[in-house]
Amino acid sequence: MSGGAGVRVGIHDLAVATGHHVLDLDDLAARNGVDPAKYHVGLGQDAFSMPAADEDIVTMGAAAALPLIERHGTDGIRTVLFATESGVDQSKSAAVVAHGLLGLPSTARAVELKQACYGGTAALVAALGIVARDPRERVLVIASDVARYDLDSAAEPTQGAGAVAFLVAADPDLIEIEPASGLFSADVDDFWRPNDRSTALVDGRLSVTAYVDALLGSWDDLAERGGIAPADIDRWLHHQPFTKMALKAHRAWSKHVGAEFDETELATGFTYNRRTGNSYTASVFLALAALLDLDDDLEGRRLALFSYGSGSVGELLTGIVKPGYRALRRAGQVAGLLDARVPISVDDYRELHAATTTTSEARQNPEVTTGPFRFVGVEAGARRYARTGVGTSEDAIG
Repeated sequence: MSGGAGVRVGIHDLAVATGHHVLDLDDLAARNGVDPAKYHVGLGQDAFSMPAADEDIVTMGAAAALPLIERHGTDGIRTVLFATESGVDQSKSAAVVAHGLLGLPSTARAVELKQACYGGTAALVAALGIVARDPRERVLVIASDVARYDLDSAAEPTQGAGAVAFLVAADPDLIEIEPASGLFSADVDDFWRPNDRSTALVDGRLSVTAYVDALLGSWDDLAERGGIAPADIDRWLHHQPFTKMALKAHRAWSKHVGAEFDETELATGFTYNRRTGNSYTASVFLALAALLDLDDDLEGRRLALFSYGSGSVGELLTGIVKPGYRALRRAGQVAGLLDARVPISVDDYRELHAATTTTSEARQNPEVTTGPFRFVGVEAGARRYARTGVGTSEDAIG
């Protein structure tokens, strides 16, 4: 996105974090008495992350942001935007808590954004505008979520957890975001979580339809605004509630525009999401991390990034990968992070799932996480967090 005097704005650096535990979907399939292919092929998922009892969106989000602060410092960061649909407080933003854990300057605004899984992209677009207005500023964006559904529900194997943090800046080192985008909104009850529930309600069939409508509507809007031709896009990235859903949507787009594509072209962007499960606001940015890490050569390539949030809002952005982007990516770091998760049995997962609630009642959480931050517990109605003194930035880098 161009700012004043031709300033280019985009994603300068990006890092990833996830939950302490991992549940292998082969184990869940065995417990549920279903063919594992229902999950691996039908959904396109292999496992999902799960936070420990002393982890939540704040600890994961701060862990993802920590290496960015260590690499680039805090100068110029006057805004922290925290996108989530797993908010832990109805008033105080998770951004304020993360801001404190990271030791950021007091001269900053800290705000939480919500619109289902689209929230991370809403934060990105807001950050682009802030930097375009004053290129001296940098914006820290954190997208962090825990996807939770009822036990024994159809959506259960699509749960997950993860966080992605990125710096938005002028003259970025990773991705320059182009000015035009396509937009689509419609009031649809495909997925929602009322205030009195800790798990979401889902109309799966309607959600797929709403996702496709948002993708096609966003594409058409971008085209009407002088957007690019299908052949001008080198790589596609999609929000991934489960990877097969993104593939279905892309098939619909290909038919819509009369384009042909090799379905394996999307596989690289699916790599991390297949292992973490749904990370809601972080999902499409986790796909971006996978593409940057695992694609052969992206310098100068144009990426299309489609974000969808149920309810529903969609946006289609495009960006150009900058020369030298590989210097900021550390080979094997995210894969190592995922490998380091501690496997959890189905019985222990079900027990932890049942115990995960948002409450103001006093509690002390067991010390489990090996990450740099932990959710200590609740005291006098307030959630308490702390640095752990263990886990370096290398453990949370992406």
